[in-house]
Amino acid sequence: MKVAVAKYAIQSPADFIAFAARQADVLADAAVQGARIAVLPEYLSLELAATFDAATQADLHASLAAIQRYRDDWLALYARLAKELDLHIVAGSFLLAQGGGRYRNRSDVFTPQGAHAWQDKLQLTGFEKGLGVIDGGDALKVFDLDGVRSGVSVCYDSEFPLPVRAQAEAGARLLLVPSCTDTDAGATRVRIGCLARALENRMFVAQSVTAGEAPWSPALDLNTGEAAIFAPMDRGLPADGVVVQTTGDQVWAIADLDLDALDRSRADAQVANDRDWADQLQPALVRARVERLD
Repeated sequence: MKVAVAKYAIQSPADFIAFAARQADVLADAAVQGARIAVLPEYLSLELAATFDAATQADLHASLAAIQRYRDDWLALYARLAKELDLHIVAGSFLLAQGGGRYRNRSDVFTPQGAHAWQDKLQLTGFEKGLGVIDGGDALKVFDLDGVRSGVSVCYDSEFPLPVRAQAEAGARLLLVPSCTDTDAGATRVRIGCLARALENRMFVAQSVTAGEAPWSPALDLNTGEAAIFAPMDRGLPADGVVVQTTGDQVWAIADLDLDALDRSRADAQVANDRDWADQLQPALVRARVERLD
């Protein structure tokens, strides 16, 4: 299965029509290259804040409220593109109103057959908590995409092993990670989280990122990192865990992933973190004993 992850440069669309036209062009490029799954980055919906006046753009709370008018158009757009391009689309994330002035960071998934599912971000960053209006999700899911059991882990969620482990135990062999980071440290944290989840669970991890600068936006002002697809570092797989990644102005990193070969690699693995996971849960190991030295 070919999977494509985007290094998506944030722009300033004049209106939803302009935004939709760019989405069609970008995703068509992935489809032409044979991708079956395309992953767009976290906070993609906030690019739509550029369609409003300068005061709204500069006020993140106002931006969150304003973009809600595009929700139905957003759903219709990606549902149409998934069908037209015969492509499974992880449409980054949309900050979705929940009522009472509260929002969830929702990653929508669309299939060519017309299905729509989603995964809400579970863990909130300090920035998100500081806004005081975003809530973490309360459900963890996996999906069958083109015959491959897959999970979505939104940015910071990829840094937490237990939810991803639960997705792996539910059969996920592929983890899709829409992300957005504004510092080198943040980009490194998510990248290392993705590498660690690939190692622990013997799964492929596909990370999309935002790119460039958008000084008009309090959330998308600076963007760092490279889109990449990761694998466990073991026999027959890349020694550094990197299957493919973007460089420079490249938009898509695309790789043909052999999930069957990944599963078969267990038989000849140098290490078996996925199989040995339960060993760390022995009663004597779940809590450290203080050993007195006096």
